[in-house]
Amino acid sequence: MTLERRLISNGNPMEDVVGFSRAVRVGPFIAVGGTAPVDAEGRTVGVGDVFAQTTQCFEIIKAALEDAGSGLHDIIRTRVVLTDIDNWKEAIEARKVYCQTVKPVDTIMAIDSFVNPEWLVEIEVDAFVANS
Repeated sequence: MTLERRLISNGNPMEDVVGFSRAVRVGPFIAVGGTAPVDAEGRTVGVGDVFAQTTQCFEIIKAALEDAGSGLHDIIRTRVVLTDIDNWKEAIEARKVYCQTVKPVDTIMAIDSFVNPEWLVEIEVDAFVANS
């Protein structure tokens, strides 16, 4: 069986520079890569505010899932990556707004830094579309 591979872009100029897609859908599976808290011009949203940055990440993810023919209801896993693990509660409060009903599995972890030092969080999600 051959499954269609669909690349989802949100127009980020770094997609072509680095060679990545915002999301990739293969059959019923959708992977949304590390999503940073940026606006359409690539500027950081919510500098210094983990809740605002997490919200922005999920808004980008929501749009990518919708572009892939899915939605937040299909998320099966989230990964919340922080630069300071002490910010986990603020990030999770924002995550709950998007995931409270579907209750996907979750991983929360911290790293030293992101490419842009203004970023306090990046989010990844996996989704599965049962009726594809």
